[in-house]
Amino acid sequence: MRQDRNTRQDTTTNQDISKKHKDKRKAITGCALLAAGIVLTILARSVEGLAQWYSTHVYPVWVNMLGRLMGMFPFSVAEILLYLFLLALLLSAGRLMVRLARRRCGRRKKSPDGREKKVQAGKQLVSCWFSGLLLAAGILYFLYVACCGINYYRTSFSESSGIVAEEYTVGELTEVCQWLTAEVNDLSSQVERDDDGIMRTDDGVQERAVKAMQALGETYPELSGYYPEPKGLFNPWILSVQQLSGIYSPFTIEANYNSGMVDYNIPFTACHELSHLKSFMQEQEANFIAFLASTSYEDPEFQYSGYLLGWIYCMNVLYDADYESWQEVREGLAAAVEPDLKENNGFWARYDGRVAEVADQVNDRYLQANGQEEGVKSYDRMVDLIVAYYQGGKGK
Repeated sequence: MRQDRNTRQDTTTNQDISKKHKDKRKAITGCALLAAGIVLTILARSVEGLAQWYSTHVYPVWVNMLGRLMGMFPFSVAEILLYLFLLALLLSAGRLMVRLARRRCGRRKKSPDGREKKVQAGKQLVSCWFSGLLLAAGILYFLYVACCGINYYRTSFSESSGIVAEEYTVGELTEVCQWLTAEVNDLSSQVERDDDGIMRTDDGVQERAVKAMQALGETYPELSGYYPEPKGLFNPWILSVQQLSGIYSPFTIEANYNSGMVDYNIPFTACHELSHLKSFMQEQEANFIAFLASTSYEDPEFQYSGYLLGWIYCMNVLYDADYESWQEVREGLAAAVEPDLKENNGFWARYDGRVAEVADQVNDRYLQANGQEEGVKSYDRMVDLIVAYYQGGKGK
C-alpha cells in the first residue's frame, strides 16, 4: 500500500519534533545536574557541619553500594570506562562530521526548499550531539561532587585524631629525619630484593593494604569499615606520563595505583588512595594516613614503604631548610636503600616533559579550587603531621 506524500511529511515532522523534545530534555537534565552539583558545593563550603554530616552519613552509602559493586571486578573499572568514553566521544564526533559533510554535499543538488531542510537537519544533528555531551557532563560532575567534592570540606583528620601540626625548628625536623633513617635502615634488610638489590613486593599487596587500613581503623574509628581492594592500572602509562603514583576515581569509588612504578611506592600509595574512600580528600592528610597505616601494620614491606616515603618527604623539607643537616642525615642512610632510590629517580625521569608539566599545573589548580590553597605543595604538608606525631611520643 502506497503511503500518501502528505502523510509521510506529517510523520517526518512528528519525528523531528520528538527528537527536538528529546534533545531538549537531555540538555535540561544535564544543566540541572550541573546546577545541583554547584549548589551542593556552595552549601558544603558555607554551611557549617554539612560536609561533615554528609561524609559520615551519606557518602558511606555510596561506598557500600557503588564501591562494593565495582569491587567485584578484579580490574579497574574506571580505567576501562575512561577508554570506552574516549572511544565513544571520538566515534560520535567522527560520525557527526561525516553526516554533516554528506548533507553539505547533498544540498548542492537540492532545490532551495530541499537545501533549507538539509540545513535544519544538520542543525538538529549538532544539537543532538551537544545535548548528549551536556547530559554526560552533568552526570559526571554530579557524581564527582557527591563522591568527592563535598568531602573536601569535612572535619580534617588532624582535628578528629588530635594530631595537630604546629611550628617546629630545624633541629626538631632533623631529629625526625634521623628517626626515620634508623627505621628505614633497619627494615631495608627485611624486605625481598631482586638481583639488582631493588625491593620487590610479594603477591597480595592489595589485600594487605585493606588489612592495614582496617587495622588503623581500630585506633582511629573514622577510618574503620569497608574497603574495596585497591587496583593497579592495566596501562600505568596514563599515570606515569602525568607523574602520578595513584588516583581515586569518584565515578566508580575505586582506589587505583600506578602498577609500573618502583615497588616500594605501592603499599604506601595503595593506603593513600584508600584513605579517600573514608572521605579524607586533603592530600597531606591522605599521605599522613598512608604513613600511619603502612608503618603500623605488621608487615616489613608496608613498614619499609611507609618509612621510606616519610623519609623522602621529610628530607626534602630539611634539604631546603638546612643543607648541612640534610647532608649529615643523608650520609647515614644504609647502602641497601640506594638501589631503590636510584631506580625510582630513573623511572620518573623517563616521563619528565611537557605533559607532566601541564598535568602538574592542572592538579595544582584543581587542589586550589577545592580549598587546598598550596596546591600540589600540600602533599609536603604531611611532614608537619609526622613531626607532630613524633613529638607526641607515638613515633618514639
